[in-house]
Amino acid sequence: MLGDDAELTTAVRAAQDGDETAFRTVYRAVHPRLLGYVRTLVGDLDAEDVASEAWLQIARDLDRFSGDADRFRGWAARIARNRALDHIRMRGRRPAIGGDETELTGRAAESDTAGEAIEALATDSTLSLIARLPQDQAEAVVLRVVVGLDAKTAAETLGKRAGAVRTAAHRGLKRLAELIGDDPESAGALDALPPQREPRRGAVTSATVTHTRARTQKDM
Repeated sequence: MLGDDAELTTAVRAAQDGDETAFRTVYRAVHPRLLGYVRTLVGDLDAEDVASEAWLQIARDLDRFSGDADRFRGWAARIARNRALDHIRMRGRRPAIGGDETELTGRAAESDTAGEAIEALATDSTLSLIARLPQDQAEAVVLRVVVGLDAKTAAETLGKRAGAVRTAAHRGLKRLAELIGDDPESAGALDALPPQREPRRGAVTSATVTHTRARTQKDM
């Protein structure tokens, strides 16, 4: 298990046992990327509020979670996505879905463009470019490259097949590279993002729960 993943898994389990410091560690590790995902769904103005709602639910339901760091990221992303979609419905707005989802049933290209994506993912310029992608591609890119989910976990979050998510991420990254090519000021944004994560075998998938404590944004 990668060092960062091992530390996050340990922190999640300690937080489930009521360790407030551990919960703050989990929040600091996961929140920036989760916020980036929410921003692709609801935009900049509402992202912080929606993310806060998601974290309140994460804190409330943490005792129900079972798994390691990878599964926690996926679980948190599903909660954030549900809160974002609830927000969109409440505001009477819908995400700008682009393209026909049936196009994503084909095989992804053999060369994976993930290694060419965005280390500067948290910058306004990069996220604004991602927001210009069709919604299915934007979500796949953010979940795979920004949040760091493997294709299977990202697919579970979106309710799609893993192959469809791989294809959407591939197409989104290819389009993102084209957009950055058209914007000289963003030329450095595709230089150094880690490859898309693939499932690891033998990952820890259980966690012990003893009790829960109320947490709020102020504790983070």
